[in-house]
Amino acid sequence: MSNLYLIINILVLIGPLSLSFDKKVAFYKYWKALGLSILIVMGVYIPWDIIFTANNIWGFNDQYLTGITIVNLPLEEVLFFITVPYACTFIYACLRAYFKLNIPKISIELIKWTYATALLTIICTQLGQQYSFYTSLCTLITLIFFHFKIKDTLFWSYFLLSYAVSLIPFILVNGILTGTGIENQIVWYNSNDIFNIRILTIPIEDSIYNFGMLLLTIGSYYCIKKEKITFETNK
Repeated sequence: MSNLYLIINILVLIGPLSLSFDKKVAFYKYWKALGLSILIVMGVYIPWDIIFTANNIWGFNDQYLTGITIVNLPLEEVLFFITVPYACTFIYACLRAYFKLNIPKISIELIKWTYATALLTIICTQLGQQYSFYTSLCTLITLIFFHFKIKDTLFWSYFLLSYAVSLIPFILVNGILTGTGIENQIVWYNSNDIFNIRILTIPIEDSIYNFGMLLLTIGSYYCIKKEKITFETNK
């Protein structure tokens, strides 16, 4: 199917987009903050994607693409950085609207520092595996930045839950992208640049990549939204 990747992008977006007008969530009211946060994500991850594609660290199977490219990336890959951040931020907004949650601060700090230690270990031991190294480095930098930027325990409670919930669609979507249930992979990875440990067909590094991208999206969304509300209150 020559447009499978495009169909996946549409399916990822269609549910969250159609439910954005739910009265309790009212996600549509915060599209501007979300749009700015997605631009931040695209500003970081698209150049990274272009470089990694040019260096054959990963690539794309033309069998499942429309053939439209931006620089050296398929249009569908660029759309991925819109549809996935939108859907995952929507999960965060829904959890905040419908569930009362407050993970103890000590538990949050333990999770963050355990994760940071694991990332640092990968960085120090996987210098030759470029995807393993750089995705861990980028995620660690993002985690450290928002650790100091956002002190709100509720944010971290809901973000961690959002990440956990997003792992379900993550496995479904990334599973298909990496070859689960289809003849070939839509996205392939150079085996010299990853651990070659996989969840189904998904490189384990993708879960780290997903954490970093979602934290950059949702953390930016939180900060932009909060600053806008503060500014309007102080008028």
